[in-house]
Amino acid sequence: MDMITYFWLFLKASLLSTGGSGNLPILHDDLIPLGWATERHFAESLAIGQITPGPTGLWVISLGYLTAGLPGALLATVAICIPPLFVLLVDRIHRRIGNHPAVQGFIQHLGLAIVGIFAVVMGKLLSSTGFDPRSLLIMGGVIVLALTKRVPIIGLLALAAALGIVLY
Repeated sequence: MDMITYFWLFLKASLLSTGGSGNLPILHDDLIPLGWATERHFAESLAIGQITPGPTGLWVISLGYLTAGLPGALLATVAICIPPLFVLLVDRIHRRIGNHPAVQGFIQHLGLAIVGIFAVVMGKLLSSTGFDPRSLLIMGGVIVLALTKRVPIIGLLALAAALGIVLY
């Protein structure tokens, strides 16, 4: 077992998940084919993660221990700690330079890029499922209400859900 690759697999899973057991499928898909873990390792580490106090994401440390002993547990611990520590570092940097016009412009344009990506994905979803006049009516109404900024997002979601139930 190459411990550097082992560490990078755990770090990748931590970077690409949102916490808890969100990194389970990534680690499963990476470690099982390499023969570095078994289904039993995953079952036992998840059980340990559920019965121990604290965050459920700590099951990864048990998986590290079960698959590679103490070095595996230490590498898994470091790998799951790096992403949150990186977020703290970025926050600290942003607090220092966040008011700079270049940073403000970057953040504003990053938001525009996200809206553009969202529009492309929505366009592909709508074209793959076909355009339904009722769904376009719901979408258009919610967009108009959202632009007024008078209805909270949860209200918009509830209204769209209710209209979906009524119209479908």
